[in-house]
Amino acid sequence: MKLITAIIRPDRLGLVKEALFRVGVTGISLSKVSGHGGEREIIEHYRGTQVRMEFHEKVQLQIAVSEPFVDVTVNAILQSARTGEVGDGKIFVQPLDRVIRIRTGEQDVDALTPVNQPETTAAALKKK
Repeated sequence: MKLITAIIRPDRLGLVKEALFRVGVTGISLSKVSGHGGEREIIEHYRGTQVRMEFHEKVQLQIAVSEPFVDVTVNAILQSARTGEVGDGKIFVQPLDRVIRIRTGEQDVDALTPVNQPETTAAALKKK
């Protein structure tokens, strides 16, 4: 099992979500984050004062997957999040020791399989 963390451009979120749903990955946690990488600082003027924008808004996705879904998930994110410009983001893949579904007590791979995975994937494919 792995925890895949992706930091992407906010405007690519819809495309990334659709790509993940198409490959059967539906369990996603989402956070808004700010960060600084290879992008340049932006200088703006706010109420007559010069403001240096060092950090850029991003979206962080966290996805726990079983081993067969690791490469599929990474490739779906890469293909849908990439613009070719500086600031596209990063993907981190880390080992995941244990997962427990609180509602049922299921553990590890059983806890990673979405309860409604077939319906969610079918709905995502219909939108295309």
